[in-house]
Amino acid sequence: MRADRLVNIMILLQNRGKMTAEELSNELEVSVRTILRDMDALTNAGFPIISERGKGGGWLLLDNFRSKLSGLTIDDMKSLFLIPSGELLEDLGLNNQTLDTRQKLLASIPTTFREEAQAMWERIHIDAGTWRESKEKAGALKTVQQAVWDNKKLKIYYEQADGEQKERLIEPLGLVAKGNKWYLVALRDGELRNYRVSRIYHAKIENETFKRPPNFNLVAYWEQSKVEFIQKLPKYDVEVEIHPEIMKRIQFTGKFVKVIKSENPNKNKWIPATLSFNDQQEAVEFILGFANKIKVVSPTDIIDKVVSLAISVIDFYKE
Repeated sequence: MRADRLVNIMILLQNRGKMTAEELSNELEVSVRTILRDMDALTNAGFPIISERGKGGGWLLLDNFRSKLSGLTIDDMKSLFLIPSGELLEDLGLNNQTLDTRQKLLASIPTTFREEAQAMWERIHIDAGTWRESKEKAGALKTVQQAVWDNKKLKIYYEQADGEQKERLIEPLGLVAKGNKWYLVALRDGELRNYRVSRIYHAKIENETFKRPPNFNLVAYWEQSKVEFIQKLPKYDVEVEIHPEIMKRIQFTGKFVKVIKSENPNKNKWIPATLSFNDQQEAVEFILGFANKIKVVSPTDIIDKVVSLAISVIDFYKE
């Protein structure tokens, strides 16, 4: 394990330049004291690693030093062949090459890895789309992408979820593809924000550049942002009894409802279950859609709303 960690320290310093002991410890998930011992071992072994003290200091390799260690394992090599959706690459203007990128990569890796890498390429394909394609129009994506590359401030005209349109001056830090939808992560007034690119109906790159936050990690931020977003989502749970005839349909309609739990059939052979929705109205409409195949147990106030909606539907078609 220590040998692997020493190799990883060398690779990190080669790729990122100066890093503090704390940054290395966070990256490699060990203590700062362990990193300091590792640094002693590397310097004693003759590697040209130096330490700069004071504010802005850290560990770094002497200029022009490059090791031949890649740290790549066979699994690392195989993962390189799991190319993202061609559609997403095309959005970024990166999928118009005559020779597949993987062909070039295959020619450059060691012979011992080629067979397994080729097998991975032939057996795994990643499709980020949906069965019923509903690709959003992201007309501002090219402009947004250019601003991200150039570290230039961006003025956007953005339509919020409630339909209100706002003008914003932001510092674009990165793009994230979630399924087949693009999101922009940016700083506005010193705070990190997420913007759905399809809601940016106009974007203008400013001449002024900005300085990226030194320790910003797009992947780590996005993962934490997802967790926080899910925790804030509204939730409305309903206890029901489900006719066995529709149970499988309920379990496979995860886009609209989540089955939190289900129990063994009761004496009437109906299945007690707890369903989770975004809000009460969504629950009422969903339950009514299954007519006499779902019976509400609690909360009881939703029963009147289901009945009321059913009556309004009958009245509508009687007219």
